[in-house]
Amino acid sequence: MTPPAGSITIAGKTVSRLGFGTMRLTGPGTWGDPDNRDTALSVLRQAVHTHGISHIDTADAYGPHTVEHLIREALYPYPDQVLIATKGGMIRPAPGQWKPLGNPFYLRACVEASLRRLNVERLELCYLHRIDPEVSRDDQIAVLHSLQDEGKIGHIGLSKVTPEDIRYVLKYRPVAAVQNVLNTTDRHDPALEMCRDHNIPYVAYRPLDAGLLAHTHGPAAPLQWLLSQGSHVAPIPSTSQPRHLEEIVASVQDGPT
Repeated sequence: MTPPAGSITIAGKTVSRLGFGTMRLTGPGTWGDPDNRDTALSVLRQAVHTHGISHIDTADAYGPHTVEHLIREALYPYPDQVLIATKGGMIRPAPGQWKPLGNPFYLRACVEASLRRLNVERLELCYLHRIDPEVSRDDQIAVLHSLQDEGKIGHIGLSKVTPEDIRYVLKYRPVAAVQNVLNTTDRHDPALEMCRDHNIPYVAYRPLDAGLLAHTHGPAAPLQWLLSQGSHVAPIPSTSQPRHLEEIVASVQDGPT
């Protein structure tokens, strides 16, 4: 199956440049179960088996925990070509509320729990969801490196980071991917150029600005703009509806490869 918008290598695996973000497969406020669990499962299966999307992005904080369970139910056993990327290091006090928590013991617990929920022996790509400013950055990175050495994490990514953050981590080990906001509203991220220079995949989250750009312009123009920013850019639009997923995939079929 030809992947939408061509391919990119992330965490050692060749996957579709168009990924699928799963943040919207929950209840309101990214909290609890989706209104229709069967539809959520169907969207995941259609993304992979119908549309050829092989990069699925999630986080333990989505629900929390809801979406990792959905991914396992919908897609396990995971096809060899599919990359399931998850994140740890964010707690959810309430619907719509997010707080970084970079305590090393908590980060280790996040990884161990995601392994169980996804039913895998190794997280092929695990992002530090946020760098917690109240915890030593060294300690946060060190525990992820320890988990990598133990074989529980394959590759480490960074989310919502600056070029300085990336440079700091690169002093110790490679960064497999950077996930930051980029869209036609938020066009300027200095990490975009740095990732290009260091051959780091740049995973653009909120590529449709939480659906606002798709509602105003349709998905084609915003996604085509993202794909034109460089071959290292991989957008991960999210939706909870099969019809919207079809529109997103169709909008990039003839895009840059």
